[in-house]
Amino acid sequence: MASVGAALRELRGAQKSAKGVSLYSRFVNRPAGRYLAAGSYVIGLTPNQVTLISAAFSFAAVASVALVAPSWGLGPAVWAALAVGFAFDSADGQLARLRGGGSAAGEWLDHVVDCAKITALHSCVLIAFYRFPEEYGTGPDGWLLVPLAFQFASVVTFFGGLLTEKLKPKAAPGTPAAAPSTLRAVALLPVDYGVFALVFLLLGGGEVFRWAYTGFGVVAGLFLLAFLAKWFRELSAVRR
Repeated sequence: MASVGAALRELRGAQKSAKGVSLYSRFVNRPAGRYLAAGSYVIGLTPNQVTLISAAFSFAAVASVALVAPSWGLGPAVWAALAVGFAFDSADGQLARLRGGGSAAGEWLDHVVDCAKITALHSCVLIAFYRFPEEYGTGPDGWLLVPLAFQFASVVTFFGGLLTEKLKPKAAPGTPAAAPSTLRAVALLPVDYGVFALVFLLLGGGEVFRWAYTGFGVVAGLFLLAFLAKWFRELSAVRR
């Protein structure tokens, strides 16, 4: 059985391109996922099992948002579970590459869990706004539209990005990957899932959380418009 150190050394040479990846994912989440992938490899876990571990952490966190009254103690617990779930989400693909490549079923499972996680997260915030109106200051029903709008922007961004990658022509084998842009990596931080998860540290602040969450939602909507324009322009240049 390979050691964790040997698995880490092999993984360092099997990383995906950093192009279009935010600084958080590049320097925090992917390295954390690399350690989790190496440990999972040594103990014999499969990529699908790692995906399900990611789902367990993520869904436990989002369920807590909906079911438990907000407090300063709940916030760090929710953030930690979301962050660990996100790291395992990075680990499953790295583990698949370490084992010699993933499967179509594994990729399908990963994307389905990601989509379910995004949908459930904003749904549970909506439930929390409805169940605890005094704590969040969400008495007027109009505030319930904020998680719905945020969910719309997140799901369309996820699906649009996924479909764009499928429709764009693949680079020829052996083509060197384009150098990542630091400016772009910084610009993408507000819509990085790992950065967004930090907002749940403010759960105990009630209205502070509501406004911070709303701010991220507005940014997500603006980025969606920019992404849609970019993706449509790129695909318009593709010859059938």
